[in-house]
Amino acid sequence: MKQRPFGQTGKAVSEIGFGAWAIGGSWGDVSESDAKAALHAALDSGTTFIDTADVYGDGRSERIIAAVLKERGGPRPFVATKAGRRLDPHSAAGYNAANLNAFVERSLVNLETDCLDLVQLHCPPTEVYYRPDVFEAMDAMVAAGKIRGYGVSVEKVEEGLKAIEYPGVESVQIIYNIFRQRPADLFMREAKARGIAVIVRVPLASGLLTGKMKADTTFAADDHRLFNREGQAFDKGETFAGVPYDVALDAVEEIRPLVPPGMSMSQFALRWILMNDAVTTVIPGAKNREQAEANNAASDLPPLSDSAMKALRALYLDKIAPFVHHYW
Repeated sequence: MKQRPFGQTGKAVSEIGFGAWAIGGSWGDVSESDAKAALHAALDSGTTFIDTADVYGDGRSERIIAAVLKERGGPRPFVATKAGRRLDPHSAAGYNAANLNAFVERSLVNLETDCLDLVQLHCPPTEVYYRPDVFEAMDAMVAAGKIRGYGVSVEKVEEGLKAIEYPGVESVQIIYNIFRQRPADLFMREAKARGIAVIVRVPLASGLLTGKMKADTTFAADDHRLFNREGQAFDKGETFAGVPYDVALDAVEEIRPLVPPGMSMSQFALRWILMNDAVTTVIPGAKNREQAEANNAASDLPPLSDSAMKALRALYLDKIAPFVHHYW
């Protein structure tokens, strides 16, 4: 597993991390035994970065991570969590020192630690990025020893560009994949120039880029791929990267011939992301051991060809960009 520097923190993390949303909730049923097996497999095969959030299964994801790390012992991997989405209503006014401290205290208990490696503001309303007091509250928690550092998880490129104006921001988590290429146009360059770690989420477009979905694929009632296609529960861009399902399925069929022998479509999609050297780590989810091992194996695969990269760019501009490019 290759390592990449985590911004200017002096730490390095695995270029393929573990996205722990699926083991928390909103992805259909995942048993605790499967969840633990997936995380063990990821760590066994080189993962040193785990991303979670306090709302994933109402803390279930954080608690499973704590249990697995206790079982393993030894050096802890870098564990990033998020705060803010527990607010109800989820409003900019709720992002204040009292609430953020309460969320962090809860995550400290769930993750069974006395200091969190990284806390990310969890896709807050855009107004929050224009409130220095929010970032001052995060600075205060660093000074108090509750967190080692902080970053933001954003929906829009513009939010990421605004966030990195604050000197305390160490990382930005953003959606970037074959179907969401806009971050590469400006954001990635700015993040790299400023020494900001970039965490890439939704790398497989909610599973579309595995190549396993069909028009008649069904999803469980508690799976966001069923209930959030039009943004009914949270930002539409988090589900299938915001691309209409039928449009995405047609695009997947055009991608399929580009995948070289010995590489799955999922690994091909992960390799595409890793071609950008501004990316620090990509965090695919895994519901079982096999998925985790396959994800991590992408780190050892060869780079994609120039012809494949050009074909994917052309496909994006022609078929996908009209649906996503100017929205996120």
